This record gives sequence, structure tokens and C-alpha cells, in this order.
Amino acid sequence: MAYLSLFTTAFLAATLLPAYSEVLLGGLVLQGYSLWWLWFWATLGNTLGSVVNGLIGRQVDRFKAKRWFPFSTAQLDKARDRFNRYGQWSLLFGWLPIGGDALTLIGGIMRVPWLNFVVLVAMGKGIRYAVVLWLVLQSTTYQP
Repeated sequence: MAYLSLFTTAFLAATLLPAYSEVLLGGLVLQGYSLWWLWFWATLGNTLGSVVNGLIGRQVDRFKAKRWFPFSTAQLDKARDRFNRYGQWSLLFGWLPIGGDALTLIGGIMRVPWLNFVVLVAMGKGIRYAVVLWLVLQSTTYQP
């Protein structure tokens, strides 16, 4: 049940909803849960939450024909080409507490290929949770 709670909290933390998976992760470490499984479920949940942001971003195309939409199709296509060439690496920073959710939303708007999106986001989030685990271990007298 603890791993499911961590997965859910990490998932919600990656969406636009406020949630803080690091606190739960730290508490579960102190309770002696497996570091590997904690890392795995937190990374998976947070990555899938970012995929939801990407899916939401991909819905922007539904509005591009509307009069009020601020960009022309040509402008949007040009921005997508540029982002996919140079900017998709920014998805490695989808873990940032401020702006990270926006990056994954923009990745969806810019239609980053799904494989690239998931791999880059998962790498960034996996590294982040590894660092969080390391910090928790360094700040406690953890005994596995």
C-alpha cells in the first residue's frame, strides 16, 4: 500500500495539482522500505503524471482554428520544428518544482515524439529521485 501511495502522490505531483512526493518518499525510506522500489514507483508515477501534461498539451491543436487563438498554423509549425530540433532536451528538467510541469505541457504542445518525451522526462525524474534518496540517506542514520 505504501508503494501505491507513493506512486499516486508522485503522479499527482507531476500534474498541475499540488502534491509533494519527496516528503512521503523520505518518510518511507525512514520506515525501511526498499530503496529500489521507492525509486522505481516514484519515478514511474511522476513520469506518467508528466505524460498526462503532454497529452493535455497535445489538445492545443483543437483550438488553432479558432479566431481567438494567438498563433497561426504556420507560426505553430515553425515553433514545433525549432523546439523539436533544439528544445526537447529541456524535458530533462521536467522535474523542476517551478516550471517543470510547464515544460512537459509545452513538450506536448510542440508534439515531441512520444519515445523522446518519455525517455527524457523519465531520465530527469529518475535522477531527481535518486538525488532525493541520497540526500535522505545522508541526513539520517539510515540502516538498511
